[in-house]
Amino acid sequence: MQVTKRLFMMNALAMLGAFVFTLLAAIIFLGFYPKVVGTDTNLNEVQRVLDVQSGFGELTRMAASMTFEELLEDQYQQELSDRVRTLGGNAVIVRNRNVVYSASPMSSVDIERSLLLTDQAAGLDTLELGGTPYAFARTDYEIAPGERGVLLLLAPIPVHTNVYLIFGLVTVGVFVLTFLLFNLGVSYWFSRTITAPVSRLREAAARIREGDLSRGIAEEGEGEVLELSRTLELMRIKLKESIELQEKYDENRSFLVSSISHDLKTPMTSIKGYIEGILDGVAQTPEKLQQYLETARAKTVLVNAMIDDLLLYSKLDLNQLSYHMERTDLVSYFQDCILDYQYEYSQAGKRLRLHNELNGSVSVRIDRERMKRVVQNILDNARNYIQKGEGEVVIILRQTPATAVIEIRDNGQGIPEADLPRIFERFYRVDPARNRTDGSGLGLAIAKQIVEGHEGKIWALSKVGQGTRMMISLRMDGQGRGAP
Repeated sequence: MQVTKRLFMMNALAMLGAFVFTLLAAIIFLGFYPKVVGTDTNLNEVQRVLDVQSGFGELTRMAASMTFEELLEDQYQQELSDRVRTLGGNAVIVRNRNVVYSASPMSSVDIERSLLLTDQAAGLDTLELGGTPYAFARTDYEIAPGERGVLLLLAPIPVHTNVYLIFGLVTVGVFVLTFLLFNLGVSYWFSRTITAPVSRLREAAARIREGDLSRGIAEEGEGEVLELSRTLELMRIKLKESIELQEKYDENRSFLVSSISHDLKTPMTSIKGYIEGILDGVAQTPEKLQQYLETARAKTVLVNAMIDDLLLYSKLDLNQLSYHMERTDLVSYFQDCILDYQYEYSQAGKRLRLHNELNGSVSVRIDRERMKRVVQNILDNARNYIQKGEGEVVIILRQTPATAVIEIRDNGQGIPEADLPRIFERFYRVDPARNRTDGSGLGLAIAKQIVEGHEGKIWALSKVGQGTRMMISLRMDGQGRGAP
């Protein structure tokens, strides 16, 4: 509930509470006043006033439902006479200023004065005749054009100023006192649920402005204040996460620069050494010169590949790489991959083959070039870790009801269990003894980023001596899906 609505309701309840307590005070006053001032008091007179007003109200409601002609019937006039005499009053029926009925004798002057005063007494229910106060009730009738009828009820009532004055002072005093007490309660509630929490929120905002994000913001208050505290706490958490993420990016950037500088230094030193050897005349024969140049060229290619990997990883890490998704048949795509890398494997004396376990045609939406980079990085790693002659890599295609699973299995030496969770980290190598110049160390990290960019998953299963299984799960495209 909004604060304004809640405040309105609380003030309305304060008014209602004050009214109820005032009514109770009036009842208590009427009950205890005779006992305080004695039995011969004005309580009976007050009661008489209430009885007269109640009786006149009932007679007026009855007359309002009748026509003027019905007022002139003897039966009604008899009943009217009995009832007003019970109340100690009089009833007068007038037609065009002429009295047609009077329950008790009453002078024409008093009747004229009564009609005149009651006609002008809008909002009042008493008048004075001959120094005596009267309670009155009046009902007017439109008989015909130019003709009017009036039923006038009159009854003398006692008025004692001291009783009414005390009664008025008591009721007004009780109303003011209870209203103030209720408003104090509303003010206390407002302070506890709105003012105090808002003050604490202001202090929290000041701490955030000064850069202190370590202290949480308590969810307190009600309505919009509670929502504000929750929103401010979420903002603090997001801001803290953003700063921590920025610090992580800065740390990663420093780590990337440090690692790539270290990895580039060795091949660049090697290139420099071979070029200096050529310039110094160390390579004196054409064969030796060709060897030096080929080695320098291979090192240059390696440096170029490392730089490409670094640029690609940086774009992936900053989400600056766009994907061009195409609906692709899974079997055809990996048949093409096998053809692309079959020659390299055969030259290395190793085998590469495809094993299809799909139930029919299965399509996925992928960026063909980016996914080929994933396959290339995994196949290059596998080729480096399997033995010549007996080494084999198998790409196995299978499916679940909703996803296509690509398994790239090798029969290499496997990965120790302790290293398995970290193989997708940048620059991480399972074997520290391997030459750090044989790659950028970003291959699997790039593969993980690309697969996750396809809303897929990549993970590894391996045991030492039993080879490694790289698993990729991609969501199947709705069209062209095979039978489950």
